[in-house]
Order: sequence, then structure tokens, then C-alpha cells
Amino acid sequence: MTIQPDLAGVSFAANLAAFGDRPAISVGDRSISYGELAQLVGAMSRSFGPARRLIALEAESTLSSLTVYLAAMASGHPLLILPPGGGQASEKLIAAYDPDIVARSAHGDCVLDVRRDETRHDLHPELALLVSTSGSTGSPKLVRLSGASVQANATAIAEYLHLRPSDTAATTLPLSYCYGMSVVNSHLLVGASIALTDLSVVDPCFWELVRSRHVTSFAAVPYTFDLLDRVGFERMDLPSLRYITQAGGRLAPEKVRSFAELGQKRGWDLFVMYGQTEATARMAYLPPDQAVVHPHAIGIPVPGGAFRLEPVPGLDASELVFSGPNVMLGYAERPEDLALGREITELRTGDLARQGPGGLYEIVGRRSRFVKIAGLRIDLGQVERILSDLGLSAAAAGSDEIVAAAVEGDRDLALVAKTLAQDLRVPRAAVELYSVPSIPRLANGKPDYPAILALSVRPEPAQPEDVLHADDDNSPATTDSVQRIFADALERQDVAITDSFVSLGGDSLSYVAVSVRLEKVLGRIPQGWHTMPICELVPAPDSAPSGYLGKAGAPGSVGRAVQKWQSKLLASMETGIVLRAVAIVFIVATHIDFFSWQGTAHVLMALAGYNFARFQLTGSRRERLRRQLRAVARIVVPSIAVIGLAFVVTDDYRWHNVFLLNSLVGPPGWTDLSRFWFVEVLVHILIGLAILLVIPGVDRALRRWPWGFPLVLAGIDLLQRFDVIELPYPGQGPVLWLFAFGWAAAVSRRWWQRAAMTALALLTIPGSFPSEYRSATILVGFLILLWIPTLPVPRGLHLITALLASSSLYIYVTHWLVYPYFDEFSKGLAVAASLAAGVVYWALATRAMGNAERWLRARSCARRNVQRITS
Repeated sequence: MTIQPDLAGVSFAANLAAFGDRPAISVGDRSISYGELAQLVGAMSRSFGPARRLIALEAESTLSSLTVYLAAMASGHPLLILPPGGGQASEKLIAAYDPDIVARSAHGDCVLDVRRDETRHDLHPELALLVSTSGSTGSPKLVRLSGASVQANATAIAEYLHLRPSDTAATTLPLSYCYGMSVVNSHLLVGASIALTDLSVVDPCFWELVRSRHVTSFAAVPYTFDLLDRVGFERMDLPSLRYITQAGGRLAPEKVRSFAELGQKRGWDLFVMYGQTEATARMAYLPPDQAVVHPHAIGIPVPGGAFRLEPVPGLDASELVFSGPNVMLGYAERPEDLALGREITELRTGDLARQGPGGLYEIVGRRSRFVKIAGLRIDLGQVERILSDLGLSAAAAGSDEIVAAAVEGDRDLALVAKTLAQDLRVPRAAVELYSVPSIPRLANGKPDYPAILALSVRPEPAQPEDVLHADDDNSPATTDSVQRIFADALERQDVAITDSFVSLGGDSLSYVAVSVRLEKVLGRIPQGWHTMPICELVPAPDSAPSGYLGKAGAPGSVGRAVQKWQSKLLASMETGIVLRAVAIVFIVATHIDFFSWQGTAHVLMALAGYNFARFQLTGSRRERLRRQLRAVARIVVPSIAVIGLAFVVTDDYRWHNVFLLNSLVGPPGWTDLSRFWFVEVLVHILIGLAILLVIPGVDRALRRWPWGFPLVLAGIDLLQRFDVIELPYPGQGPVLWLFAFGWAAAVSRRWWQRAAMTALALLTIPGSFPSEYRSATILVGFLILLWIPTLPVPRGLHLITALLASSSLYIYVTHWLVYPYFDEFSKGLAVAASLAAGVVYWALATRAMGNAERWLRARSCARRNVQRITS
């Protein structure tokens, strides 16, 4: 049958072109105007043909899927929403309702499977949407929605959210879920924008999208707020965010209050909402200014809707009943029901409620045995039937957090719980099965559901205060506080308690800042902390501090007094940090002739190899290559910037200095052009290793012989020591072997490996350099690095040592330009000015590079989003 004029589709979908060139949809870097979207929708509508037919859509968060949805809404074709991803649930619905056209997702596109040119169904003129009730995905029981209901609910939502054309919503929920669908409907109604994505809120790319697209809102179910806590949402800078909406189940009142208060501080609103698919999406909302005061309430009816409370016989409570233009036509359980018109005018919600102060409604219980988890309505009777089909005698209870079931008999229920969670499409943690001798029952023989639910009740863990401050020595360490340190120092927002410093991309340049802050909160950090997950770094509240001996080995009163005196004067710092700080001071002082102590630059070369082994050799070959190239960039960029400036303002350097090539193409021997030899050689080594280690065979060799591999590299380079080969390094001779020695030292886990490294150092370092005391400095520095994990530092020098170590590279490249301005007045002043200038440059450059990395990450996220949505 052809579409009649009075069967025109839903107006917000049919009138997209009215908003002209306003941006409608953004997908990655691509922006689609309302005019362009109207053309896409029109073309799709024409592909459906003139006859009104039943269309089934595997609804995903893609442009093609959205186009099919809007085309059906605009042209009046009833649309059956299928779950995303296809599978058994989709096939059940297709088999039950036999749609005329099936739009399936394939590689980010929608492929139309046209089964017939004319419909075989009797389709009611008002029918627009067929949607599964929450949690009944795959069930033949569907909600029948009219086009007027969809339009009315979109209008009501737009009114109470005060939506405007300048708003942009990110699609945090799937289009197949009525809540996610309502976000699209209400925004397109007013000419606002949709940032189309399927990224999770735990993905840092999602937050880059929020910033780059100036997202003003996103939708959340209760589980989303747990994820927001995990990713450090409270610390995020999101200037465009105007509000967050919450629905899909009850959010704990304490969370409502917490996020509402956070929103008040940060300038955005929290809209707590209540709805059901049977009401097209929304029935009530809690005004944001009431969320802190009345966090238990669902609020007031949406515009155009009304509640009434109907007493329930036998219960001292009333059922919440809703009426409004967004109430469904009725249910469909078979194809013949598609011909039915309106069967109900008000919706019995099944929830028990009361009306409190200010006319706010509050849910106090459920009349039916349903719970809602992660936005999905779970039928507890169906849970019992599933378990019965598995041959188990069970009774199920639940809350908006878990399904708990008592199962008779002594059984191993782990696999059963996993299977049940998959069938219910809820997280595995939301299903708890308990083996019991017999099901708890009331006196009348019915299952005692409160007693069954009580099986899942555990004592609430003590909530540690969120008290980490970088300058508070008395603050107890918590996983959250350590997560914050990692997030701040590494500029990451996706830090989980299972992450480590290395897995998050930490390197030697950020290592100092993190280790110093960790020492301040933890008191002492274990050796190898950079590879330990955060949850292992933080001691249990009742555990003894590291090094505690217990009563039998505890020091006496005199010993405790000495320890207390020492702790007031000295603080332990990691040896590598102290060596970096001391070495850079000695290098600058020697170059300025304040005093002379040569060899510390070569100690830094060994330390560079040591840090390379700790930070650059984990993960897959691709991950490792990315991390190594990032480390090279963080050395090259600030170095080239300074040397380039020196090339422009002085006559002391050449173009090959700027590009760090003097060691290869510059004049032989030591000249003034060789001043940046350390940076040049280090960069050459790092680039060479990045290329070498990406070769599969080399990668396998490294993994098989992690200690022997760097020694082979050292042996090859030491051939120059015996004049077998010769390379044009400017006056410094070969240094790769020192880098490799540091690498081997880092992976020396056993005493005999450290002993072997000591022997190798004694055999090779003395005599390798023109000066004996230079050789001695290098030897002593290397042995300290090899054998001594921490060194005592006066507390007054703790911060200075950390600053000098963090900025050592920046001091090295800038001091050549700084000290000549002070040298004739005072060499001591020249040293101090050079160190200070390097620290300032470090602070400015790291911030600039951090901003650049965030921009690049945003671009990468945008490209990923395009690939996910439109590829």
C-alpha cells in the first residue's frame, strides 16, 4: 500500500532540511549539515520504495544506521529495532515478525535486504516504531510506538533540558536503546548537533572528542558513573559541558548528590530521569537544583505528562501510573498485533511510589518481580526459568545492582553464573549464585526473597578519604591518590588501578616527577615500582610498612631515636635520580671551568641505557616502537629548538648541529661544533635500536636472552676499543657499549649477573679514556648504579635534586647559550644561571609538548572514530 499524505512521518525526521547549513552530525573530522543529512535521508527513503513496509534495522551508532532510522521515521515506514551486532537475538525477532526489508550492519555500513516489494502485514497507520522492552532483547514481545508519541517525547525532553541549536550531544548509548534513541530525537528536533561515536567513557579518545567537538551533554546509566569515577572525571577540564543526563535504572542517592555537587562546582547540571520504553523514553525528571536536596526522588512528570498514585490491594503502598501523549499504543507479541491501534491511554509502571515535598515523586519499591541493571530490565521469573532449564532448582531475587539466586545442592556455579550473565546481557559481576542446602522459604512455603537477596550483602568496605596532596607528607596513600599522581604527571585520564607507570607510557623524563611524589605519599617506594600496577603499590591499610621487622626484629629505643633523627635530616632517593642531578651539575661546572670533573656525561650515557631497559622494552613490537619514537621526539624537539636558535643568533654552529648530525658529517675530532655530542649520539643510538628491535628475529632474540642481548651489542661496540673497527664519533670514542652496560645492569636480577657486570666494567672501563680519573668516575658511577638502589639525600636538597634530574637534558642543551653572559662576572653565578635557565626551559617545553601530544592524540582519536563509524 502506498503512503498517504496523512501518514507522513515523524516531523523532526521529515523536516531536517529546515535547519539548512547548521551542523547536524559529526563523525570524526567530518561534519554533516542538516541539509546534507536531509539529502541522505531522502535518498534512503526513496530506496525503500513507495509501498509502506515493515523495516527491521540492526541499530548501531553509525551514520548509515542513523540514516536508515531517520528515513523510516520521515517516510512513515514502521521500523523494528534490532539489537546491534546481529546474532541470535536479531534472528529471533526477524523470524517472529518477518519484516519486508532488513537493514543489516556490515563494516560500518547498512546493507538493505529487500525481501518483498509489497508488505504482507496489516500495518496500523499510527505505528512508527517497534522496540524491545528493556532487557527483553530477542523476545517477541515488543512495544508499539506511534509517530506522535515519538515526537511528543522528543518535544518534552527538549523543553525540560532547555535544548538549543548550539548544543552537541555525544552518543554514549546505542541507538537500539530507547534512551539513546531519545537523545538523537530531541537534539534533531531543535537543530542541535550529534557527535556520533561508539567510544566508551573509559577511552581517552572519547574525552578528546568531547573537547574537540565542544560537546555540551552526554547520557549515562548508573554503571557509567562507576566508570566516570574510575577515569578521574572529577578532575577533567570540560569547559563546553552543560549537563549530564541519567536514566536506565536507579542511581544510588549518594552518587546523585555527589555528582550534582560536582556539577555545581564545575558549572554543569545533572538531570536524573525516570522512564520506560512503554513511555517512549521519559516520564519524569528531577530538576538539577533539587538533586542535592532530594537525591532519592525521580522528580516531576515531563511536560505534557501526569502521574497518579493508585493504591495496591494488600499493600500499604501505591502504584505509579503515568498518562501523556508519549504512552505506547500497546504491546505486540506476534505479526497480527501490528494492525492494532491504541489499547491503553495510561501506563501502569509496576513501581510503587509516593509523593514527597515539593511534589517530587519517589520510587519506594516494585510491584512486579523485575529489576533494572545497566539499563536492562531483568525478569527474575525468567532467571528462575533459565536456571530450571539447566536442571537447577533455584529462586532469584535482585536489586538495581545484582541478581542473586539461591541454588539447591552442593554445586560449582561459576560457569553457570557466566552463562546466565551472557543470557541476561548484563556484566558478569552483576550475577551472584549461591549454593544452599535448601531454598529459604516463608511460612506459607513461598521463597523468602529478602533472605535470598541478603545472601549478597557484604560489609561495606571502609572508604578511604581522597586526601592526596603533593605537599602533604601526612596524607595516607590510596589507590585513587596514586592514580591522580600518574594522571597528573603523564597527562593521562584513563588511569586504572591495574596500570603501571610503564604501561601508561612513562619514560625517564617523567619518571623523576612521579617517583618523588610517590615517595612523599608512600614513604618508601619499592624497587621496580615503575612496572608494578597501582593496586600493588598502595599498601593495605593494616599492613606493616616496607622494611618492618615485627616485634622480634624491631629496633630498641636508641635505634628508634637514631632512625627518627636520620629521617628528619635525610630522605632516600633513587640512585638514578641522584646521579642525573649530580652529573649535570658537574658537566656544567666543568664546561664553565668553575671546577673540573670529567666523566659524568659518560655516566649519564650508562644511565640512559639503564632507563631504556626499564621504560622502552615492554609490550608488543608496535607498542614498543611507538613508545621509543615518542622518547626520541621528547629529546629531539627541545634540543633542536635550542640549537636552531643558537644557529640563528650566533656563528658558532652549522646546519648539521641543528639536525643533530655533526657526529656523522661534521669535522673529525673535538671542536666547538661537538658541544652537543651527547644528545646526538644518544638520539642515534635510540633510533638505531628502534629500527633494530622492530625486526621479528631480533625481537625474539631479545625476549629469549634479555641479559645477553645488550652484552652482545656492547661486545660489538668494544671492537673499537681494540681498534678492529673505527667510527667517526667526535673525540669521545665509542659509547654504545656504555649504554648497553647500563641496559644490562637494569636487567641484572641475580647476584652473579651483577658480579659479572662488575667484572666486565673493571676489565673495560679503565684505560678506555685518556684520563685515569675520568675512567675512575665512570667506573664508580656505573658500579653505584649497578649495586645501590637508593642514596640518602639531605631533605633540604630533595626538591632541588628532583628538579635538576628532571631538567638535566634541558640544562645540557641550554647552558652553552646562557653561561657566556655571566662568565666574566662570576663563574659560580654562571653555573647557577645555567641550571636555573634549564629548569625554566624544562617547565615551559614539557608543557608545550604536552599540549602538542594532546592535540595529536585528539587527531588520532578522530581518525579512529571515523574508521569505527564510517569505514
